[in-house]
Amino acid sequence: MKTLKPLAVLLCVSVVFGAVVASAQQTPPPPPPPPYGAQMTFDQAKKAMAAAEAEAQKNSWAVVIAILDAGGNLMMLSRLDNAQWGSIDVAKQKAKAAVAFRRPTKAFQDLIAQGGANLRLLNVSGASMLEGGIPIVVDGKLIGGIGVSGVTSQQDAQTGQAGIDALK
Repeated sequence: MKTLKPLAVLLCVSVVFGAVVASAQQTPPPPPPPPYGAQMTFDQAKKAMAAAEAEAQKNSWAVVIAILDAGGNLMMLSRLDNAQWGSIDVAKQKAKAAVAFRRPTKAFQDLIAQGGANLRLLNVSGASMLEGGIPIVVDGKLIGGIGVSGVTSQQDAQTGQAGIDALK
C-alpha cells in the first residue's frame, strides 16, 4: 500500500506534465497572408498618402513615405521637410517587403529580436527587418504597401497605419 501511493502521485504528475507539454506544442498556426487583389487606384494612394502625411506633420516627424502597388511598383513617394534623404530607400524597402511577403515588417523585426534560429532571416533577400512597412489590405485583398522611415520604427508604423486607416 505504501508503494502504491508514491506511484499514484508520480503517475498524476506525469499525466499533468504531459498535458501541459502537449498543450504548449499545439499553438494554432498563424492565419494565412491575404491574397493579392486588384491594383490600388491612384485615388486610393492619394488618400493614404494624405492621411500618413497628416499624421507625421501632426507629430512633427520628418519622414519619407512610400506607397507601392500590389506588384511592388512605386506609386507615390513623399519626403517631408527635413527628412533625411537616406530614408527614401529605407521607406521603399519597407513597403516592398510588406507587399512581397504579405505581412507587416514588424513580423520580421520581432523574429530577429528573439534571436536563435530566427537570425537566418537576415539572409532573406528583400525582407526588411525594421517596423514601418505595412501591407495595404482592402476587402481582404492586398492591393499595395506603405513604408515609412525617418523616426523610430514604431512611429514609422504609426504614420503608415494612419494612411491605411484612411482607406477604411
